[in-house]
Amino acid sequence: MKNWDTFTKKILINKPIEEVYRCWSTKSKIETWFLEKANFTSNNGQREPDELVQKGDKFYWKWNNWDITEKGEILEANGKDSIAFTFGSGGNVHIRLKPMSSNTEITLVQNEIPTDENSKMNIYVGCITGWTFWLTNLKAYLEYGITLHSKGLKQEDTTDLVNS
Repeated sequence: MKNWDTFTKKILINKPIEEVYRCWSTKSKIETWFLEKANFTSNNGQREPDELVQKGDKFYWKWNNWDITEKGEILEANGKDSIAFTFGSGGNVHIRLKPMSSNTEITLVQNEIPTDENSKMNIYVGCITGWTFWLTNLKAYLEYGITLHSKGLKQEDTTDLVNS
């Protein structure tokens, strides 16, 4: 029987673990390959663009080309190989990094996904497809210095684009 409340995606990236971690844990890097806008705040105020997020930080994210924003919380951030965050109605996302030769293996687990029929398609299928692209985009950025996503489009212009 299919388990609709969790999935795992993995990818190898030919970069050091520290560099990969920064791409998940700083405003300046996450805005390069994943989000249009990201703000992280601690109890002491807004984090600097290159400052690592910490457990308990709150975030505000704006998606590229979509009039959708996400507010959430950093659930875990150990500064080296593990970060987790809430993911709206989609549950939680956990990122684990592991060195493998000259590569870093990223394991992404999204869990606590609702299992009603609408969530199976819109969250489970939508997110598993989305993360496949965004992990590939991160690889392209780190290994080749390019990003594959379209930027600056209106939401209505992104219909059927696999890179938006």
